[in-house]
Amino acid sequence: MEIMVVIFILGYIFIALEHRVGIDKAAIALLTGGILWILYIMISPLSVQTVFPVHFGEFLADNSAVKLLPIIEQCRSYIVEVHVIESLGEISETLFFLMGAMTIVELVDVHGGFYIITDRITTKNKKTLLILIAIITFFMSAILDNLTTSIVMIMMVRKIVPNYKERWVYGSMIIIAANSGGAWSPIGDVTTIMLWIKGKITTGPVVSRLFIPSLISMIIPMLLSTRMLKGEVADSSRKAVGHISTILSEKERLILSSLGVLALIMVPFFKYFTHLPPFIGVLTGLSVLWVYTEIIYSRKKSSETLKHRVTRVLKKVDTTTILFFLGILLAVNALQGTGVLNTMGSLLEEKVHNIYLINITIGLLSAIVDNVPLVAVAMGMYPLADASMIAAASDPLFIQTFVQDGSFWLFLAYCAGVGGSLLIIGSAAGVVVMGIEKISFNWYLKNFSLLALAGYLSGAAAFALMDLL
Repeated sequence: MEIMVVIFILGYIFIALEHRVGIDKAAIALLTGGILWILYIMISPLSVQTVFPVHFGEFLADNSAVKLLPIIEQCRSYIVEVHVIESLGEISETLFFLMGAMTIVELVDVHGGFYIITDRITTKNKKTLLILIAIITFFMSAILDNLTTSIVMIMMVRKIVPNYKERWVYGSMIIIAANSGGAWSPIGDVTTIMLWIKGKITTGPVVSRLFIPSLISMIIPMLLSTRMLKGEVADSSRKAVGHISTILSEKERLILSSLGVLALIMVPFFKYFTHLPPFIGVLTGLSVLWVYTEIIYSRKKSSETLKHRVTRVLKKVDTTTILFFLGILLAVNALQGTGVLNTMGSLLEEKVHNIYLINITIGLLSAIVDNVPLVAVAMGMYPLADASMIAAASDPLFIQTFVQDGSFWLFLAYCAGVGGSLLIIGSAAGVVVMGIEKISFNWYLKNFSLLALAGYLSGAAAFALMDLL
């Protein structure tokens, strides 16, 4: 079991140092997940007796032939026939949702849909422009996701602000606003998507209880960073729709964009009314967009190479990100099968016993390493509490924070999402803006890390105060 923990930590380190070692984090995640499952079934299969006692007993009762095998073979059969399949089913819900959502966003983007919003910005005052961009980013990332929103907004800023040092200020604020905006929506950040799909949080409470803390975490750095800008921006070209405007009319692009945004917004309502997994809702929305684009493109006489059909857009979807999530979630599920995550959870419960300190620490760590495995580990350490667990607990008030929409899960969504803003490498939004604008690590650390920390801690204090009251 110890060797599995060591390998997971080593994989984690290589993921965090992706740009230093020159190996894509998806490759490291898949390798880590594969090795952990091999070790799990080879050296630690007996753990399923204690980790899954009820399900293991039911498996043996339903498979009399397996019951005749030695106990270690019984456990290995359970891992292969039950645990692997259940893990893959749970992971697939997240992966298919991400694939559908990413395709919808990419489809809207290549048709210039987001510029319908951003081209409406006409102010030349640098401070006012910063505030507008931060607010738009904050709300846009709640509907889309913080990574896509960051790309859209920084590409727009590149067409408005000619001075690269000033663009670094705007880009840094985009990172903070995107991460804060993604934290208060079930579909705004991959970590909230994970918590939402697993049933740890639901739409209403995550919006109502995290909106104000998230807004505070954005407003404070925004106001402080306006001091870095003075005067007005020079005139520049803002249009970036490209050749697609010669194929589709503005009305057709507006309908397509509206359908895309509506498909994403309606997913929480789809889950609430149908109780079906969210990936079915997002794939249904994608299919509607697919049909619409096929109909309008079939009427156009332009060359096929100029048409952004869904089949073409699918090739642009970031599959390495999907594979990264697959590797991480496989690794975490393997650790969960050994019982090590339950042990870690019990240790934190005993030694720290404070959900605010635990989550604030997770948020600080997410600035250094990827927040996806952090949240995945936290979900593995702490099961969703029910009435029987609360009744049997020595401290029922503490365990009650782990019920659906409990304070622990909601605060985890906030801390893991917003904490990534503390360093420019702490979030996908930060890494992509850093790559596009060549913002240096030290420059962000010197000029924005303290601002982001002030916002993060202020929002955390607001959540704790609202929670206690």
